Amino acid sequence: MLKKERAAYIAQRLQELYPEQPIPLDHKDPYTLLVAVLLSAQCTDARVNQITPALFELADNPFDMAKQNVEIIRAIIRPCGLSPQKSSAIKRLSEILVDKYNGVVPQSMAALETLPGVGHKTASVVMSQAFGVPAFAVDTHIHRLAQRWGLTNGKNVVQTEKDLKSLFPKDRWIALHLQIIFYGREYCSARGCDGRVCEICTTCYPRRRNPKIVHKP
Repeated sequence: MLKKERAAYIAQRLQELYPEQPIPLDHKDPYTLLVAVLLSAQCTDARVNQITPALFELADNPFDMAKQNVEIIRAIIRPCGLSPQKSSAIKRLSEILVDKYNGVVPQSMAALETLPGVGHKTASVVMSQAFGVPAFAVDTHIHRLAQRWGLTNGKNVVQTEKDLKSLFPKDRWIALHLQIIFYGREYCSARGCDGRVCEICTTCYPRRRNPKIVHKP
């Protein structure tokens, strides 16, 4: 298959497998989604969903969160890992949202990326899932699958995001971000597939004999 043919097949197959794309992180509004995505860095969505009920019972809006002691936030989110950095970022971004944005999460990629603890991937997720703005958030899992499927030769998530955006129509970016994540978890995980096991890998590369070595971002 040519790269465009692989992309077309992958988009069609993922749509067949995952016609609905529920957001994996429990939230009720843009602010709680922003906090949940921040917590998900180097942590599973399932673990985040176990932690956020207690955190959001403490404070589920920037006004209340900004008033909390950072050590209390840290104690609640400790199971998510990186709790010193994440707790400080949650409190500080909440203060900024109150002081600068009247408690409203800005609907701007540039503005989001200025908030503590919010990188490009987190901002992309919030823009797409909270506000419906087309974005293609690429994490390490999507980066790995895109290489296995021959959609990119990028050695980092920045190049992989650029390549994926060029291959797929803009109106499919939000769904594909989630569909690739779902497929990776179910069929093409880091340990469960080496580029020669799952349906998409074997369809794209039926003659692949050796494990696909991927570049870590």
